[in-house]
Amino acid sequence: MGRCPQQGPYDRVVTVYLVGAGPGDPGLITVRGAELLGRADVVVHDRLSAAELLDLAPADAERIDVGKAPKHHRMTQDQITALLVERGLAGQTVVRLKGGDPFVFARGSEEAAALAEAGVAYEVVPGITSALAVPAYAGIPVTQRFSSTSFTVVTGHEDPSSGDGTVDWDAVARVGGTIVILMGVGRWPQIAARLMEGGRSPDTPAAAVRWGSRPEQHTTRATLATLGDHELAAPSVIVVGSVAAEELDWFTGRPLFGKRVVVTRARAQAPDLAEQLRELGAEVVEAPAIETTGPDDGGAALEAAVSGIDRYDWLVVTSPNGVERTMAQLPDARALAGVRVAAVGAGTAAALARHRIVADLVPESFVGEGLVDAFPAPPGGGGRVLVARAAVAREVVPDGLRAAGWEVDVVDAYRTVAVPVPPEVADAVARADAVTFASSSSVTNLVDAVGVDAIPGVVVSIGPVTSATARERGLTVTAEADPHTIDGLVAALAGFLA
Repeated sequence: MGRCPQQGPYDRVVTVYLVGAGPGDPGLITVRGAELLGRADVVVHDRLSAAELLDLAPADAERIDVGKAPKHHRMTQDQITALLVERGLAGQTVVRLKGGDPFVFARGSEEAAALAEAGVAYEVVPGITSALAVPAYAGIPVTQRFSSTSFTVVTGHEDPSSGDGTVDWDAVARVGGTIVILMGVGRWPQIAARLMEGGRSPDTPAAAVRWGSRPEQHTTRATLATLGDHELAAPSVIVVGSVAAEELDWFTGRPLFGKRVVVTRARAQAPDLAEQLRELGAEVVEAPAIETTGPDDGGAALEAAVSGIDRYDWLVVTSPNGVERTMAQLPDARALAGVRVAAVGAGTAAALARHRIVADLVPESFVGEGLVDAFPAPPGGGGRVLVARAAVAREVVPDGLRAAGWEVDVVDAYRTVAVPVPPEVADAVARADAVTFASSSSVTNLVDAVGVDAIPGVVVSIGPVTSATARERGLTVTAEADPHTIDGLVAALAGFLA
C-alpha cells in the first residue's frame, strides 16, 4: 500500500474568492463569478458592484458592504483584509466582489498577499476591466488600425505634481496610441498639464465616461486642453487619443436608455421582466410588492384534490404560480390522463409546457371572463371541474362555470402576501419614470407601502383586471399590455416611453 501523501498547498479547501464584478453592467459578470456567488456564505462587496449581482447569492448569504467613496470609507483597506482573513479561517465560502478586475488598480493583490500570509487558500477570478469595457460602451475603440495601435492604462489616483508618484507622465505622453486613465477625475487638471508638457497636443481628443456600462452612463467629449472646463465626476474613465473622437454609439441609443422603471413582481418571477427592460436600456428598480407562499391549510386541500384528479373532467389553472404549486402535488403527469387542462393566459400555458403539459384550452382573452366564454358546455350527465388558484381571487371563473352547468371545486394553491418596501427602495420608486404592474395584488400592496403620491406618473398594467384595481386605488393607467403577457407589458411600456 502506498503512503498517504502529506497535505500540500493545493490540497487546501479554497474559502475566499476574489471575484471581478466587471464595470457595472451585471451581464458582464463571468460564468465563474456567477457560479461562485450562487454558493457564497458571505459576499464582501464594494460600491461599484451592480446591486443586481447580489441577488445571485443565496437568500441567506451575508452581504457586507465595504464600499469606498471619495473621502468616505465604510471600512479601511486593513479592516477589509482582516475581515476576509477572519471569515476565510472560519471556513466560510467568501466572495470578495470587486468592481472591474481584482488585479487592475483594485488592491486585489494586497488582499491576496494577506490571505496567503494567513494561510487562507484563495482563488482569483478575473473580471472585465473598466479600462476596456467602459470606452466600448461609449462607442470608443481603444485601438484602431493605422492610427491607435497601442493603448496604455494608467491610474490617476496619484498626484502628478507631488513628485512622489510612480507614474512617469512624460513617458506616457511620448509612448503614443491611446491613454486610458482610471480614477483620474480628482487630479485631471494636473494630469492634463503633464501630458501636454510631455508632448501631447492640446487638441488631442479626450473623453470622460461616467458610470460606464450602466443606465446612467454619461460621456463628456472635448480635447486634452478643454476637458477640464467641463463638470467631471467620479467614477469616470478618461480616454485620451484620436479614438476619443469616435462615436460608435450602440448603448445609449436603446429605446429605454436613461429611464428608471419599477418592477413590482414577486422576486422569484421578476428576472424575466427585469432582464427584458435592461435589454432595452432601462434602469430597473426591483420593488417586489408581493411574494407567494403556501395556502393557510399548508396545501392540504390541493393535495387531496390532486390525489383524486381522475374524478374531474377539467383542471383549470389561472396563473403560473398555480401551475407550479399544482404540479408539485402531481406524482406523475400520467395522472392527468383523461383530464383536460385549461389555462388563463399564455404565461400560464407556458408554465404548463415546462412540465410537458399542453393546455387544451387557452382563451383568446387572457382573463377569467375569456375562459368562461370559451369553456365548453358540460356533457349530458354533467361534469366536474377543479380550479386551482390564489387564496384571494375573483369569483368570475367558478361562478361562470357553475352557471354554465359545471360542478366546480375550488382549492387554494397559494397565497400572495405583502412584502415590506425598504425606505431606500421606496425612495427609488418615487424617483422612477414608470412603474409596471403584473397583478392586482402588486398594485394594492405597493400603493399601501409607499402611498399614491410616490407612484411614478407612468403606470403600465398587464391587463384590464389589474388596470381596474389601479384606477380604484387612485392611479391613472397610462398603457395596458396587449396581449396581456410580460412581452406585451414590455412592448406597451417601450411604446409609450421610447
